[in-house]
Amino acid sequence: MGLVNFLIYLATMMGIYGILALGLNFHYGSSGLLNFGHVGFFAIGAYTSTLITKAGAPFLVGVLLAGVAGGLLGFIIALPTSKLSVHYWAITTLGVGEIIRLIAVNEEWLTRGSFGIPGIPQPLRSVIPASVYPIFYLGIVMAFLGLTYFIIRKLVNSPFGRVLKAVREEEDLALAMGRPVFHFKVKAMAVGAIFAGIAGALFAHYMTYISPLDFMPIVTFIIWAMVIVGGRGNEVGSIVGAITIVIFFNSTRFLKDYLPLSGQTVASLRMVAIGILLILVVLFMRGGLVREKKKVYKI
Repeated sequence: MGLVNFLIYLATMMGIYGILALGLNFHYGSSGLLNFGHVGFFAIGAYTSTLITKAGAPFLVGVLLAGVAGGLLGFIIALPTSKLSVHYWAITTLGVGEIIRLIAVNEEWLTRGSFGIPGIPQPLRSVIPASVYPIFYLGIVMAFLGLTYFIIRKLVNSPFGRVLKAVREEEDLALAMGRPVFHFKVKAMAVGAIFAGIAGALFAHYMTYISPLDFMPIVTFIIWAMVIVGGRGNEVGSIVGAITIVIFFNSTRFLKDYLPLSGQTVASLRMVAIGILLILVVLFMRGGLVREKKKVYKI
């Protein structure tokens, strides 16, 4: 049962990170937005759902409001920054993500600071037997992953998504065609942030405990690795990238059984493994494991 439970855990984390990767891919792959603060939306979703459900709200209400909180934060961030160049946009989002984490550290009256919030309620925990509950929660995560994929896929293939890709490829051309680039960037930022907030809620209810340490800046770059390895601008690639990176991230824990390494060294090797994989993909598979299929329109 130990191996089965571990595989269920892996699959659940793949689903949660798959949602995060799809949201970031919508920012970068479909819109060209360099979002280096994706973990901030992840965190705001986790804390929103945690606080709401601990106050007595149902699980689905918490998840939906987590998405609303993430989307609202993305909208607010995009308003003053969407006219900046991509590099300044990236710096701004990185700072915002860190601000969210520092608020969680310092506002102890709300978040309990670095002690974190334990006892986060899980849906139907008292009804479903403990032996099968991990499979039940995995089903919930996969349902949200499927819904996220479906919605983003529809958006990307819609006129809205085609304009976003035009902005990604050549912003000035989109402006010359009369498209309000500013409004499209704001909307794109909000949409991707909604799904990051939902992923944060799912993570919080799965772990039943969250603290600011769960939302360090390195999480953003792990999600970036998923998008780059999987394939920019490809929704299937985002999921493939999430699966690949989660496997790399968790497989190193078994090295201690075969090599005389300390726990700290094993933890460091996780990032080394991801870094090596990222370098190999950039050098030899620049389009990622699943390349974007660009549509050609006949005139």
